[in-house]
Formats: sequence, C-alpha cells, structure tokens
Amino acid sequence: MISSKSLPTDLIDSLLADYKKPEDLIGENGLLKQLAKALVERALQAKIAGHLGHDKHETVTNPTGNARNGKSRKTLKGEFGELPIEITRDCEGSFVPQIIKHQTR
Repeated sequence: MISSKSLPTDLIDSLLADYKKPEDLIGENGLLKQLAKALVERALQAKIAGHLGHDKHETVTNPTGNARNGKSRKTLKGEFGELPIEITRDCEGSFVPQIIKHQTR
C-alpha cells in the first residue's frame, strides 16, 4: 500500500541534479519515464520473488522447483508515451503479473 508520506527531499534533489530543461523531466527519455519504467519493473521483480518464494540468484526453495526463465517484453502506453518494460517469466508459466495483466495502458 502506498503511504501518504512524502518522498525525502534529498532523494528528489538527487534525481533532479542534472535537470536543465523541461525535456529532462518530461521528454522522451526524461526522468518521469525512467522512473515509471524502474518502478513497474521493480514491482514486477518483487511480485515474482513472492510467487517463487526466492529472490534472483538464490536457491530454489519452492516444492515444484519453479524458477525464473528469461524475460519477455511488453510496451505500456499512457500519458507518458510508450514505455517498454521487461517481465520475468517462470519455468511453469504460472506467474501472471497483476499490475499489467491484460493491459497495455
């Protein structure tokens, strides 16, 4: 759950360290698009770790032996334009990421 707590000022300052013009923030390769990609992919990594019961490069601990099996690509579309993301697959094909299930927007 997302809290109403604000982001630390030093984090924001660090992210904006190279900000010079609006395109640096909202352009095709701007900070907002980079953050959206990083947050979605990080959330997907956390979800597959929970699904499999182990983090990347850790010993497989689930009874079926299910593990990561490469990545697939998907392009999300939104107000920020097109956002290519990578989704980790599992050997059994049982991981269905709810955050982007059957969606492109």
